[in-house]
Amino acid sequence: MTTSVDDSPATPPVRRKDRDPQRRPTMKDVADHLGVSRQLVSLVMRGVPGPSAESRDRILAAANELGYRPNASARLLRQNRTHLIGMMFQIHHPFQARVVERLFVRAAERGFGLALGPMTDERSTDVVVAELMEERVEALVAFNPDPGSAALAEARRLVPVAWLGEWVQEPEVDNVHVDEVEGLRLAIEHLTALGHRDIVYVGGLDGGVGRDRADAYRAAMTGSGLADRIEVLPSGFSEEDGAAAARKIVARDRRPTAVVCCGDQCAVGVLAVFARSGVRVPDEISVVGFDDSYLASLSYHRLTSVHQDVEATVEATLEAVLDRVEGADGPRRSVATATTLVVRDSTGPARTG
Repeated sequence: MTTSVDDSPATPPVRRKDRDPQRRPTMKDVADHLGVSRQLVSLVMRGVPGPSAESRDRILAAANELGYRPNASARLLRQNRTHLIGMMFQIHHPFQARVVERLFVRAAERGFGLALGPMTDERSTDVVVAELMEERVEALVAFNPDPGSAALAEARRLVPVAWLGEWVQEPEVDNVHVDEVEGLRLAIEHLTALGHRDIVYVGGLDGGVGRDRADAYRAAMTGSGLADRIEVLPSGFSEEDGAAAARKIVARDRRPTAVVCCGDQCAVGVLAVFARSGVRVPDEISVVGFDDSYLASLSYHRLTSVHQDVEATVEATLEAVLDRVEGADGPRRSVATATTLVVRDSTGPARTG
């Protein structure tokens, strides 16, 4: 990815006369001279794609002016490309883990490896990005990173970034996301065909994905003539989140006939509480998940779920980042991967009476 760099110095320029003439100029001297990051200077000196032509010219001219000469042996090592793609993901998310698994295989076929950056409550986007950039990755692939991350903003200036999961309009970032609108439409269409009208959505929390899927449910219900039946029961994506929502449903005097969940993990929590409470699925309540992860196909779940295409996600991601790594320029890409509905045993006709 070719990006422009702000040429205004962030720190006072360092002049040649300010330094000990006996000291050999360093990469930091070049960075301080221009008021740019040492990482940007490093990318230019190593010939890594990312910095703009203008930035390269300025940095090379400054290096020549200051008399900076990279150590010969270190330069030879640094000029070797790493052929590494940094992969940021939630380690406990089944769909993301499957994408990582397939990306290992497909990237290797293209001569690239993965540097893994698992994100947790203790490992923020800033921490993970910093670690991956230390690995000298040539591109970053990130599932739903923190959009306010300073480290991510800096990385976007230096290497191509593909943002996975949620829909984003971030400049100079390629976006690969799932078509939630179609996926939720298929789920609601399936349930209404079975006679369901009281369909509750469990989700809506946890960032852009939570919001987008809840909005897609609302649109699907409205499109099916059920705008007056819309109900979003706030929940996150985890099993415990789903369990908490299911307990609220079980406690009601009048329960819905169907529940659509924001993800398979959430749906598994719903199924567990229903089973413990003696609520029969699908005889009394139908349940639909989202992702069609391995959880959905387990013999003791048999969960109807919106299917996200792992292979399509991997191919679209690789095409985006590797084209950028090899120098391709052009407008940002936004790819929506298709969804289908996989029907299993957790959905059935709406109860009557």
